[in-house]
Amino acid sequence: MEIRHNVHPTDVKRYTTDELRENFLIQDLFQPNKIKMVYSHVDRMIAGGVCPVEPQPLQVEAGMGVDYFLERREIGIINVGGTGYIDVNGQRYTLNRTDGLYIGKGVKDVVFYSQDSHKPAKFYFNSAPAHATYPTTKIERSSIAGNHLGAITHSNDRTIYKYIHPQGVQSCQLVMGMTALENGNMWNSMPSHTHERRMEVYFYFDLPEEDVVFHLMGQPQETRHIVMRNEEAVISPSWSIHSGVGTHNYTFIWGMAGENQVFDDMDAVAMKDIR
Repeated sequence: MEIRHNVHPTDVKRYTTDELRENFLIQDLFQPNKIKMVYSHVDRMIAGGVCPVEPQPLQVEAGMGVDYFLERREIGIINVGGTGYIDVNGQRYTLNRTDGLYIGKGVKDVVFYSQDSHKPAKFYFNSAPAHATYPTTKIERSSIAGNHLGAITHSNDRTIYKYIHPQGVQSCQLVMGMTALENGNMWNSMPSHTHERRMEVYFYFDLPEEDVVFHLMGQPQETRHIVMRNEEAVISPSWSIHSGVGTHNYTFIWGMAGENQVFDDMDAVAMKDIR
């Protein structure tokens, strides 16, 4: 498990391209038969991925200070690959592409499987500390009523699907969902915002191999960017904006943890103020 320490926004002003990528970018999430994890000291979020050609148990990592992974944590999982299974304390859940699963604090045994080893599942996950237990719940993408936002005139025609949130599948503090951009649309989360009470992780997928996303980050008056490719994630501290523009439309999964779960608790940044 990789460890990423918190950084001060003043320091980020001086970061090189390589330093930005080393601190915030998460790559190589889906390595066959390996669970890739990045532990961020920003709200102690763990982001990771697993591509189980063979069954892969979720195991506690050195330094977590617990006996099993979910002893004091919760986890949200969304499958972005072939059909897969997740066994939770012996109960099996089948996840098709873009289906999700929430697992609450206290679950000891979690095992990931693929239905077809030639078309393996790709389970992307976010995990946050939890002080209360909520039930394990499967989330079918087809059952979520999407919230349509934006317009083609601003190149941000998109639909937001909320998977884990107070009005849907409940959790202790984790909030998680997916945003899909329509064909011909490339911008996300612009006009931008920050939320001092929550950090966020973005995971970009459904992006052609030859295309990229320019993910914008940093303080609103000190913006920086990270060039990202398909199936990569990026850590966004609470002081940072999190917007992006691609050379092709794409989909991204967002996960948040922090002081509250209010989706609209954002500190908006006017277009005239960003620089």
